[in-house]
Amino acid sequence: MPTHAQIIDRALHRIVAGYVFPERAVEIDRAIRDRLAAGEYDALTGAAFCEAVTAHLQEVCPDRHLRLLWQDEPQSAEPEDDDTGRAAFLARLRAENQGVRLVEHLHGNIGHLDIRRIADAGEGGRAIAAAMELVAHTRALVLDLRECRGGAPTGAAMWCSYFFADDQVHLNDIYERSTDSTRQYWTVSPLPAPRYPDRPLYVLTSAATFSGGEDVAYTLQALGRAVVVGETTRGGAHPTRRHPVTEHITVTVPTARTVNAVTGTNWEGVGVRPDLPVPAAEALEEAHEDAIRRLG
Repeated sequence: MPTHAQIIDRALHRIVAGYVFPERAVEIDRAIRDRLAAGEYDALTGAAFCEAVTAHLQEVCPDRHLRLLWQDEPQSAEPEDDDTGRAAFLARLRAENQGVRLVEHLHGNIGHLDIRRIADAGEGGRAIAAAMELVAHTRALVLDLRECRGGAPTGAAMWCSYFFADDQVHLNDIYERSTDSTRQYWTVSPLPAPRYPDRPLYVLTSAATFSGGEDVAYTLQALGRAVVVGETTRGGAHPTRRHPVTEHITVTVPTARTVNAVTGTNWEGVGVRPDLPVPAAEALEEAHEDAIRRLG
C-alpha cells in the first residue's frame, strides 16, 4: 500500500503537469507538501485522508474540480489513455439514458425536461433530439438541471443550440493548457429536431448543479435566452481529467478553462446565480406558475 507521501507526490505531479493555471499549481504543490511534512495527514486514512487533502487543495486554489477522490471499489491504477477515459465516460452516459431522466407535459401545455447529465453531442445527439421532439409543440419549456452533475461541452453546446434560431450564436470558448489552444463553441446546424427559439424558457438549478449543467444554465442566462430559477449552483467551470493514483484514489485535475462569449468570464467559484431565487424544491412550481402568468 503506498504511503501518504507517495500518494501526495503522485497527485501533485499530475497537478503541476496539467493544471490550467501553472503558477497556481506551484503554490498548491508547496502548500500540500508543507502540510505533509508537518504530519497533518498522519492519522488519516481512506476517504477522510482524501477529504482533508481536497479541502487543503481548494483552500490554496478554490477550484471545485480540483479533488482527491476515494473509491471503495478498487480500480486499475494504470494511467488511462484518452481513448479509455472517453470510452468509460460514454458508457456511463449510455447507462444513464444520455442524461435524459424525464420528459413530461405540465398543465397549460408547459414542457418539462429533467436532465441529469449533459451527453456527448455525438453519441447523445439522438437522445437530446428525441427529448426536444417530444416538447416541440409546448407553449413554454422548463429545463430542469437541479440534479445535473456535469457532462460534455459538445453536448452543452447542442442543448443550447435548440434555443436559438440558427448557427450564428457564439456560446463560449475553452482554452486547453496542454495544447495552448482555444476551441470556439457556436450553436449547431443542422439539428435533428425542431428548434425552440422563441418561446419562454426556464432553467432550474440547485446547489448541487455542477460543471456541464452549469455550462448550459450560465450560457442561456448570459445570452438572455432563459430565466434561471432556483439556487446558486456549485461553481465548477473547468473541464477536467481524472488520473488514478492508487487502486482506491483518483486525482481530478482541471486542464482547461471556459470563457463565455458574452461575459468574458465563467462561473468558477461563484456559481450560476438565479434570476428567481427560491429553494430548489420549489423551483419547478415557481417556473410553471411564472410561465402560466406570462402566457395568460
